[in-house]
Amino acid sequence: MAISTATSAPPQTAPPAVERAPRGVVIAGVVAIVLIGLNLRAGITGAAALLHDLQEVLGYGPLVAAIIPSIPTLCFAVAGAATSWLTRRLGLEKAILLSLVLLAAGLLVRGIPSTGMLLAGTVVGMSGLAICNVAMPSFIRVHFAHRTSLMTALYTVTMTTGATVVAVLIVPVAQQLGSPSAGVGAIGFLALGACLGFLPIALHAHRNAPAAKAGRVSPWPLLRTRTGALITLGFTVQALLAYAVLSWFPYMLVTLGLSASEGGLMFGLMQLVSVPAGMVLVAIGSRPRMQRTAFYLATVTMAAGVLSMLVLPVSWAPLTAVLLGFGLGIFPLVMVMISRSGRTTAETTALSTVAQSAGYLLATLGPFGMGLLHSATGAWTLPLVLLLAVALGQIAVGHLLTARPQVPRRMDPPKPDPQLVATPGAPAAASAATPAATPAGKEQS
Repeated sequence: MAISTATSAPPQTAPPAVERAPRGVVIAGVVAIVLIGLNLRAGITGAAALLHDLQEVLGYGPLVAAIIPSIPTLCFAVAGAATSWLTRRLGLEKAILLSLVLLAAGLLVRGIPSTGMLLAGTVVGMSGLAICNVAMPSFIRVHFAHRTSLMTALYTVTMTTGATVVAVLIVPVAQQLGSPSAGVGAIGFLALGACLGFLPIALHAHRNAPAAKAGRVSPWPLLRTRTGALITLGFTVQALLAYAVLSWFPYMLVTLGLSASEGGLMFGLMQLVSVPAGMVLVAIGSRPRMQRTAFYLATVTMAAGVLSMLVLPVSWAPLTAVLLGFGLGIFPLVMVMISRSGRTTAETTALSTVAQSAGYLLATLGPFGMGLLHSATGAWTLPLVLLLAVALGQIAVGHLLTARPQVPRRMDPPKPDPQLVATPGAPAAASAATPAATPAGKEQS
């Protein structure tokens, strides 16, 4: 995908040279991406589909009901901030393996029918998920440097596929098991499979670890750069909308008159639509000068979905689910931006850390605020009006995020950057026309 100079390294810069891995390791890497992707939203959507039943069975009050959907984004912010440090200490692959162990353990603990275990398991599992979220763009950059768009698309498609399958099946599974707690706990076995699938990658990385440690890039100064600020803003807005919808959409439909199974089915339809939507949006955004069009399609559709939820009766839920599902397809676009940003793996990890940590911390206002406002007002009108305002703001953010660099006039060419001119083999024209060649951590806003 063509990334504007406001958000990425210059297109002339080739991906870092990497040693060609054995064929078996490459295949194992693809399998690992698929298995990890299947887990990255399954634990969230499964709990969302059973949130109403869990509250009825476990008997917790409205405050706990508002806290539970907010735990994932809070963990993404806090635990995600430690990912750069963790990958430096353990190595990228071992850090991901540890995150998958935490994810599986936390999801399995949620199967114990207790409010305390539900909360504790969610914190542990979502902390593991947070580390994996931040580390995956760097994993793709390291192991598939020349296939970042393809592997990011595969990763996000399997993520939404896992979320869709779990959202559709979790209510019938919980009914068969006789307990909503057993239903959410069963998702842990999927995460356990991802642990086993990723183990060969971690072992191979341990045996072939380089002697030199990776360079350190501090994440937080990136917020003072244009690249870091815009990507963080874009990630924040899409995450707030996504997790507000993912956390409360089925619960909202149940309170408006649908059954739990019907709400889960609509939730699954929304997730199902987001799978091809993400592929279509990435394909459009990969074309020259079409990235802004892709962002417009995603952001306008999301706003239309929130508006339909606000003004249309619950019988129109399938239309709302389709619109919201297409709007959720913006996530792969943002992830491709992060994967391609920075000149080194350390810079990519740092940018992923700051965007996801700061973004998810602010995005917590989405699910938590909607739950509190609904409890306070007894209706969904005010929460949806505020969510619509955020969705409209996302259109403006997408416009800024995809701004093209201005081309200097011929009569007044800019002075070439001495650093670029001094680079061996760098054409002067490319140097003058590519102001984004400064590394992400050095670019000033």
